[in-house]
Amino acid sequence: MYMNRKWLKIFLIAFVIITLGFGCAELLREREKETETEVSALHEIAQELVMEPYMPGIKGMSKTNSHASGDGFWRGALLFPYPGLLFALENGEDCVTESDYARLLLPEGSDEDRKGLPEEALEYGDDAMHLEKNLESAFLKENESYLSAEQEEEETGDETQEEQSFACMEEKSYRYHWEELSSYEALIKAFYAVDSTTVAGEGLLQARTLLEKDMRIQNDADAPQILIYHTHSKESFVDSVPGDENSGILGAGEYLATLLRENYGYNVIHHSGCYDEDRDYAYSNSLPAVEAILAENPSIEVVIDLHRDEMPADRRLVMELQGRPTAQFMFFNGLCRTTKGEISQLENPYLSDNLALSFQMQAACNEYYPGIARRIYLKAYRYNMHLCPKSLLIELGAQNNTEEEIHNACDVLAHVLDLVFSGKEPDRGEDMGEEAPEGD
Repeated sequence: MYMNRKWLKIFLIAFVIITLGFGCAELLREREKETETEVSALHEIAQELVMEPYMPGIKGMSKTNSHASGDGFWRGALLFPYPGLLFALENGEDCVTESDYARLLLPEGSDEDRKGLPEEALEYGDDAMHLEKNLESAFLKENESYLSAEQEEEETGDETQEEQSFACMEEKSYRYHWEELSSYEALIKAFYAVDSTTVAGEGLLQARTLLEKDMRIQNDADAPQILIYHTHSKESFVDSVPGDENSGILGAGEYLATLLRENYGYNVIHHSGCYDEDRDYAYSNSLPAVEAILAENPSIEVVIDLHRDEMPADRRLVMELQGRPTAQFMFFNGLCRTTKGEISQLENPYLSDNLALSFQMQAACNEYYPGIARRIYLKAYRYNMHLCPKSLLIELGAQNNTEEEIHNACDVLAHVLDLVFSGKEPDRGEDMGEEAPEGD
């Protein structure tokens, strides 16, 4: 009897050591933040579930009816503390139910920077409608006009001249012919990059429907109209000062808020709360805080979650605009659906409004500042965009952009936001099929 207890004690100690060792190994792998886009299914599941075995995501999976049996008995015994991993191993990743909200918290909370498409899929090709040669020439000509004006001022001998300032474009460099984008395929080609985890579909994306949504906001700026916050407030740029709230993505958010207040007359709240101490839970952490702000300020009509992207070291999101180095940015939408269909626990009653706002913003960028905005990225989950009809998730530059490039991009972004929120854009009167002016 004594020997049996001794061996049982040894077995339990060995089991605990093995379990802790496996968990620690996965925790170290997560800390290293490996950038490979293709990892094994086991490694991916371990990253999401095993490193924090008793967090809500795991507890949710423990309620499933999955049990090990037969030759899987020992696997079930060893992985009993990790029901999420056990369920996925026995049933396969595709069998995990999309309606299990706890299971979805981790993949939704993971970096939206992890894209299921090659980087070049976000760039406009030579055949893209708004990068045709005539548009490119017009754009270069516009830039040259600013450069020539700057050179003339230098020749006058004004040695105290400040650096080139931003001038809002008053005329479009290009105008879309919307009848050419009436088909779903043409619209996708001209505007979107759809992540491999999801599918959009013609029911969601139709040019006429996206343009007809009224995205104007009230002119009364006595109460807050716009909220800017950061799910990932710790994101920084190549020359950001660590710990300085006036730099990094927080500094960019404050600069954008200032532009909207001072140049365009909007009442803006910039919320600088930190929710990404653990990035995997950043969205669930930020949700209650944003809900509280909206409850306290019912006049808010626009919610902007401002991020920055993640690029390979040799890839920089920068262009020359009006003689200034300017970071490119990207609008990002969660579709609340995977390739298998809608995610019932990630409902978004404002999905069509979210999509219309990013579409109208993208169209304005492409017409006034061609090249500044990358393709709209569509991914599977929700990203807290269900809180407000006019919700935007914006990826502003990347980790290797400079603060100067980011602030220059904010000048453009603020102007385009005003074009849409003031109702100056989109111009719905042209090329809208049967609603077009007489003539055709």
